[in-house]
Amino acid sequence: DPPPVQLIVQFLEQASKPSVNEQNQVQPPPDNKRNRILKLLALKVAAHLKWDLDVLEKSLSVPVLNMLLNELLCISKVPPGTKHVDVDLSSLPPTTAMAILLYNRWAIRTIVQSSFPVKQVKPGPPQLNVMNQIQQEKELTENILKVLKEQAADSILVLEGALKLNKDLYVHTIRTLDLLAMEPGMVNGETESSTAGLKITAEEIQCQVCYDLGAIYFQQGATNAAVHENAKEKFFKTKELIAKNGSSSLHFTIDEERLAGYCQACGVLTSSDDDASQQATPYSQIHSCMKSGNYQDLVKIFLEDNLTLSLPVQFRQSVLRELFQKAQQGNDSLDEVCFKVCMCNTVCDVLQGRTVDVQFCQLFLKPSKEKIDFLLEVCSKSINLENASEALKRKMAAFLKNLCLGLEDLHLVFMISSHELFIKLLKDDERKLLIDQMRKRSPRINLCTKPVTSFYDIPASASVNIGQLEHQLILSVDPWRIRQILIELHGMTSERQFWTISNKWEVPNVYGNVILGIKDNLTRDLVYILMAKGLHCCAIKDFVHAKQLFAACLELVTEFSPKLRQVMLNEMLLLDIYTHEAGAGVSGERPPSDLISRVRGYLEMRVPDIPLRQVIAEECVAFLLNWCENEYLTMQVPLPLVQTNPYVKLGQLLAATCKELPGPKESRRTAKDLWEVVVQICSVSNQHKRGNDGRVSLIKHRESTLGIMYRSELLSFIKKLREPLVLTTILSLFVKLHNVREDIVNDIAAEHISIWPSSIPNLQSVDFEAVAVTVKELVSYALTINANNHFWLIIQADIYFATNQYSAALHYYLQAGAVCSDFFNKMVPPDVYTDQVIKRMIKCCSLLNCHTQVAILCQFLREVDYKTAFKALQEQNSHDAMDSYYEYIWDVTILEYLTYLHHKRGETDKRQIAIKAIGQTELNASNPEEVLQLAAQRRKKKFLQAMAKLYF
Repeated sequence: DPPPVQLIVQFLEQASKPSVNEQNQVQPPPDNKRNRILKLLALKVAAHLKWDLDVLEKSLSVPVLNMLLNELLCISKVPPGTKHVDVDLSSLPPTTAMAILLYNRWAIRTIVQSSFPVKQVKPGPPQLNVMNQIQQEKELTENILKVLKEQAADSILVLEGALKLNKDLYVHTIRTLDLLAMEPGMVNGETESSTAGLKITAEEIQCQVCYDLGAIYFQQGATNAAVHENAKEKFFKTKELIAKNGSSSLHFTIDEERLAGYCQACGVLTSSDDDASQQATPYSQIHSCMKSGNYQDLVKIFLEDNLTLSLPVQFRQSVLRELFQKAQQGNDSLDEVCFKVCMCNTVCDVLQGRTVDVQFCQLFLKPSKEKIDFLLEVCSKSINLENASEALKRKMAAFLKNLCLGLEDLHLVFMISSHELFIKLLKDDERKLLIDQMRKRSPRINLCTKPVTSFYDIPASASVNIGQLEHQLILSVDPWRIRQILIELHGMTSERQFWTISNKWEVPNVYGNVILGIKDNLTRDLVYILMAKGLHCCAIKDFVHAKQLFAACLELVTEFSPKLRQVMLNEMLLLDIYTHEAGAGVSGERPPSDLISRVRGYLEMRVPDIPLRQVIAEECVAFLLNWCENEYLTMQVPLPLVQTNPYVKLGQLLAATCKELPGPKESRRTAKDLWEVVVQICSVSNQHKRGNDGRVSLIKHRESTLGIMYRSELLSFIKKLREPLVLTTILSLFVKLHNVREDIVNDIAAEHISIWPSSIPNLQSVDFEAVAVTVKELVSYALTINANNHFWLIIQADIYFATNQYSAALHYYLQAGAVCSDFFNKMVPPDVYTDQVIKRMIKCCSLLNCHTQVAILCQFLREVDYKTAFKALQEQNSHDAMDSYYEYIWDVTILEYLTYLHHKRGETDKRQIAIKAIGQTELNASNPEEVLQLAAQRRKKKFLQAMAKLYF
C-alpha cells in the first residue's frame, strides 16, 4: 500500500485533471461530486498526519502542497481573493484562523527553504515525457515561489498578529472534515464552535510561529543587518517556550540543533548584554565591541589575551588594520584605541619571539608619559613573573632594554628604568651595563638623578629637523602628508634631491627619464616619490594606499604633462586589474565591463612617445585570457597590434587554439601556428668557435633571440594565467614538445596532446633540457591554481616516474584517482587510470619491492597480466604487507596460484589466508557478471584507499 503522503498526491492529481469537451478543447477540471470527494480525501490524509508541515514538506512538492493548503482555506470558509493581512484572526472561528496560520507558516518556510542550496539529483536516462513533466513542475514551482515572495511581507504581518492572539486554536480532523462535507442543514453549527477539531494550545502556536518568523528574519538579515535583532528575539523566545513546555508536542517538533545554531549565529551578528553574550567566544565579543564602538572592552580583551595567547596573530592584526582604516576615515577618537591595541599586539609579539611591527615604531615616533605608562601596564599584565619561564623573562627584559636605548627623553627613560617590572627582570650588572651604554650615547645622561630642565630647552639643529622629516617621508603613505613634508624640506634647503634619500624607491627606467626631466625640484621629487611609493604598495598588495598615491600623482601631472598623465592612467589600469584579480576575481566574479573596455583600449592605444612598461601589456593579455575574452583576441584585435606586441600575438594564438579545441582535427591550423611560435622560443642559436688546438666547438645560447620573446618571459607570462583550459592547452604543448625528442624513454601523458604536430624538422635546435625544466615549473604552477585537476596530477606523476622518483610518482597517481572518485568511493574514470598509468604504477611498486601490490594492480588492466603477477608473487623479499593484501585480490586464477605457491613453500598459514580469500561466495565463477563486477569494484576501492593512506 502507498504511504499516506502519496495518497494526497494521487487524490489531488486525479481531482485536478483537465477535461476535454466535444470539440477536443482542454477545459479546467470540473467542480463535480467526484472531484470534491477526491479533494476531501486528500484533506483527510493531511488531517490524519495532524497537519505536520515537517512531514508534508519532506514528501510533497511545492505545487501539490500549495493546492492542498488552498483547499484547506476553501473548506475552512476563507473567501477566495481575500488578503489574509486584512482579516482579524481573533474574530474568526478557531479552525479558520488555524487554516490561515498554516498557509502563511508554510509560505514563510518555503521562502526560507528556497534560499538554501539544493544538491542536484543525478539524472537517469533521458525520457522526453518525464523531462517535460519535470520542466513543467519546475516552472510551476518558480511561479508559486515568486507569488509567495511578493506576499512575504503580508505573511509576516499575519504571523506577528498571531503572536498577539494568546488563545487556543483548533485544526481540522477527519471528523470535522466529514461534518463539513455534509449538507449545510445537518451540521448544526458544530464546526463553528470552539471545541471542534484538534486543540493546539496558544503556547504551542507561539513556539512554532516564533521559530518560523526567526528563520525568515535571519534570511532577510543577509541584506539588512538590523533584522538580525528581530531574528534573535524570536529564536530566544522559542528557546524559552521549549524549556517551559518541552521540545515536542502532538502538533509539531522543532530541530533543536538547528535552533541552537541560529541562536549562536544571532549572538555573533548582534550586540547583546545578556548571559549568552557573556559566555560567547573572544571572537564574538570582539565583533560585538567593534560593532557597538565599545573600544574600552576591546582593549581589555586584547590585554587579557596576552596571558592566554588564544587569539591568532593574523586575527589580532586584522582588527588593528580595521581600526586604522576607521581612524584614517576621519574618526580622530580612534587614534588612542589604535595605539593601545598596537601596544597589546607588540607585547604579544615580543613574548612569542616575533619581531616588533613597524606600526609600533611609527606610533612611538613621538613618545609621551601617557604612552609609556600604558605600555608598562601592558607589559606588567602580560607576564606572570611567578610562573613565567626564564626564556619569557629574557624576551621581556630585552624588549624593555631596547626601548630605553631608543628613547631620547630622559624623563621617559627614568620611568622605565625605575619601574618594578624592569627592576625584577634585569639583574644589577645588566642595569649597570645599560647605564654605561646610555652614557656612551650621551655624556649628559645620568639615570640616577632627574635631568635638569635646561637640557630640554636646547633647540634642535636644522640637520636634526631635516633628518626627522626625511624619516617621516620614508614612512608616510599619505599623499598629502608627503607633499607637506617635501614643502617643509625644500623650505629648509634647496641643495638636496629628496627622491634619492631611500634606495627602496624604485621607478622603472622608462618613467625615470621623463620624471627626472621635470625642471621644478619640488614637483620632480613629489612625482617620483608618489609613483615609487605607489608601485611599492602595488608590489606588497596594499592596493588601497596605492590607489590614493596614484590618484594624487595623476592629479598633479595632469596640470603640466600629457605624457605623464597617460603613464599614470596606464598604471592605474594595472592597479585596477591587480585589485580585481586579488579581490572579487578570486571568487569567480567577472570584472566590470568598464574594466574590460579599458584593457582593450590600452592594447589598441596608439599615442606616440608614451613610455610603456611591457608588464602592463602582459597583464592585459593575461587578464583577457583569464576571463575568456577569446572572441576579442581572435577576431577583433587590430592586426598591427598582433605584429608589434609579442604578448598579444601569443594571446591571440592561445585564444584561437582554445576556441577550436572541441572542433575537428582539420580546423587546428592555429594550434600549429602556436606550436611553431613556442618551438622557436625554445630553440637555441648555435655558434662555432675555434679553440687554441684548432678544433671547432659548438656553443649553445640558452636564451635565444630567435623567438618573439625569451623563454623566461614566456614562463613569467604563463604564470599569470588562471583559466584551466588555457593552462591545459599550453601545458599539453610543452608536454608534447618534451615527448618529441628522440632519446625519450618515458612519454608524459596530457589532455589534448593529439592536436600538436608529432615531429620537428630541426630537433638539434631545440633546448630540450630547458623544455623539461619548463614542464616541471608549469605543472607545479598549475597545481597551485587547482590541486584537484586529475589530468595535471597525472602529468606530475609521469614527470616523477620519468625521473625515477617512484614513491612520489605513486603519490600523484593515487591522488589523481582519489580526487575524481571521492577518495575511491566511486569508480575511477577509465580515461584517468588508463592501461599506461596502471602499468607505470605496477613498475613503481616493483622497483619499490612491493611485489604483492604489483600482483593486485595487474588485475586493474583491461587484460589481466598474469605473467607479471605470477613473477611478482614468486619474489620472497617483498617490502609490502604481503598476505594481508590477499583480501583485495578478486581474480580467482591469481588466488589459486597463491595457494599453490604457499603449498609448495610449506607456508601453511599464508596458504590458509589465500584459501579463505578464494572461498568467498561473491567470487564464485557461477555468479552473474554484475555480482562479480561489484566484488571487484569493492576490492579495488579498499585496495586503493589502503595505498593512498600508505603514500599520502
